[in-house]
Amino acid sequence: MKSFRIMAIDHSMDRQPVPVAEEVHRSELFNSHVFDKRAMLRYLSKEAYLAVKDAMEKGEKISREVADQVAAGMKNWAISKGATHYTHWFQPLRGLVAEKHDSFFTVLQDRDVLDKFTGDQLVQQEPDASSFPSGGLRSTFEARGYTAWDPTSPAFVYGTTLCIPTVFISYTGHALDYKAPLLRSIQALNEAGVKVVRFFDRNVKKVYATLGWEQEFFLVDSALFRARPDLVLAGKTVLGHSPARGQQMEDHYFGSIPERVLHFIRELEQECLRVGIPLKTRHNEVAPNQYEVAPVFEEVNLSVDHNTLLMDIMRKVARRHNFEVLLYEKPFEGINGSGKHNNWSLMTDTGVNLLSPGSTPMKNLQFLTFFINVIKAVNDNEELLRSSIASAGNDYRLGANEAPPAIISVFIGDQLTKVLEDIKNFKGGKLSPEEKTMMKLNIVGQVPEVLLDNTDRNRTSPFAFTGNKFEFRAVGSSANCAGPMFVLNTIVAHQLQQFYTEVEDLVKKKNMKRDVAIFNVLKSYIPKIERILYEKDNYSKAWEEEAKKRGLSNNKTTPAALKIQVKPQTVALFEKLGVLSKEEIHARYEVQLDHYSKQVEIEAKVLCDLTSNHVIPTAIRYQMQLVEIIRGLKDIFGASGYKKYAEEHMRELQEVSEKVNALSAQVEELRKLLEKAEAIEDFVEKADFYADTIRPMFDDIRQKADALEMLVDDEIWPLVKYREMLFTR
Repeated sequence: MKSFRIMAIDHSMDRQPVPVAEEVHRSELFNSHVFDKRAMLRYLSKEAYLAVKDAMEKGEKISREVADQVAAGMKNWAISKGATHYTHWFQPLRGLVAEKHDSFFTVLQDRDVLDKFTGDQLVQQEPDASSFPSGGLRSTFEARGYTAWDPTSPAFVYGTTLCIPTVFISYTGHALDYKAPLLRSIQALNEAGVKVVRFFDRNVKKVYATLGWEQEFFLVDSALFRARPDLVLAGKTVLGHSPARGQQMEDHYFGSIPERVLHFIRELEQECLRVGIPLKTRHNEVAPNQYEVAPVFEEVNLSVDHNTLLMDIMRKVARRHNFEVLLYEKPFEGINGSGKHNNWSLMTDTGVNLLSPGSTPMKNLQFLTFFINVIKAVNDNEELLRSSIASAGNDYRLGANEAPPAIISVFIGDQLTKVLEDIKNFKGGKLSPEEKTMMKLNIVGQVPEVLLDNTDRNRTSPFAFTGNKFEFRAVGSSANCAGPMFVLNTIVAHQLQQFYTEVEDLVKKKNMKRDVAIFNVLKSYIPKIERILYEKDNYSKAWEEEAKKRGLSNNKTTPAALKIQVKPQTVALFEKLGVLSKEEIHARYEVQLDHYSKQVEIEAKVLCDLTSNHVIPTAIRYQMQLVEIIRGLKDIFGASGYKKYAEEHMRELQEVSEKVNALSAQVEELRKLLEKAEAIEDFVEKADFYADTIRPMFDDIRQKADALEMLVDDEIWPLVKYREMLFTR
């Protein structure tokens, strides 16, 4: 074991960075392998092009005849890019992309061959769904699932495969993926948003959400990665003593990117640009060997697809540079974990950002309408929003020094806090024209065009307004963005529906002018949303106590957080907006709990294996070395005189022995608990058992194992250490 570890370190230190292809201008690369409008204009007839354009922009259906034309053009384009196969590219509930490749190559009855791709093959496929999680939506013998083309997200060629983004549904029509509920939530948000924004602009025909994600990740040398069974099997380290130097010097954040890492990121950028992922930013993150990349903002469905594709491409490119990418939220104890900030905003088809303050009172009334309604949606559904970012990995990260807590709150900054206070305290009642003018000038009119410097100061907030968008910072690095995004879209759509109804009631029943009605409804919301607004340190113990008084949830484990998803009010919300049916909600709940249980089970088994097969045997070996040293000193100095020379060795022998005995007992107890967990049939009870009984044992076992790492001679310690994984670049 010793020689393997040292060989791995030497091998990685001596290796030269893998050169990348000659740099190509970004504008030439971008979308070069995407079947975008430029490609469609070249390869499709006018009829087919307009049909796809209407499907993308208006949600119109495409006829089978036109689908055949689109398929033929798409095939010819893909072959020109080197494609030999095609796949329906989808995102099942297991959290990874899925794809089954079929060749264009077709043999005819007379043994002639041709490349063939039809409209039927483009629009729908029937992959075997038996091994994908379904949460009981269908039995194994009812294994059929269908993938259906999503024309709003353009097809692309990656490698030699034409990838067609699709939804994945059961043969009964139930959603089995992340994309289907996201698309439904986008439609619900559009319908509700258009009705509200037409209070201000009758020309708006579409409202849509935009997303800009920030992807954090760790890089570990491939040889060192393979020398750590816990990284290979669980994606995180279950053992490992913190190095003397971690992130306390604060020298890694925004530092010069190491050359080998830069080679990797440059190639990653090139690969991403080809398939339309508009990466713009790259930098070192806070922890050693932690980095971040981020794109420009895009429509939310496309942005989700791009982030999912990015995570797949990252791993492939990293291996070409002898790196492994770690997306687990907390792969190393004692240093920052990785998140994926989701920057979310609302746009109109007229090019207006609805969360951007304007230059006139009426534009600012529009801004405040959407700004306050988003906050009220979060306030009324904070527990549901928390559930959308729940995972085994994120449970470790939330509440640590670098991440928001499991309590959802909203930060808006001092200036907007004052605006809300002024609206709340306005005594106008039924406004006269003079009072109405004063309201606009003195309250609504005081919102400036640019609020970035006043709203981006609290990095501890899980949901912060940052100038022209809300930044959901609690999302985990390995998450599919569709999860939190379809929940956020849905709760905002529901709130906008309520707002529209309340405004119209005041207009019709109280004979109010519409802008006065809007103002009065917004004013009535402010006392209701104050509990979710928090401007101070979200990491503090004081906030936990304050949040409890305010009635905010603080669900620290995934099983606790997910329970809200199957409560009647949640089911009613999703069914009302057509985003998820009751059956789909309960199925997803089962899938998520099952995934949580399996992840914790893997971590527990890896912990048992490492302690039993690596840590304890090595510690016993070290014990024997100490015994031999003590015996030698006794032979030299005699039974009466050796003790003063062997005192330190005897003390260390006793300490190692005590920790080995205690560790052995705890590991044995953990094994018995795992057997008990495996016998539990109810998926809710099983997940709770893993969260409340098994997982709390990890810290105690780790503490003893890490203490032995510091006692045992470094020359015989079998596992690659933190200092080697974090500082080998």
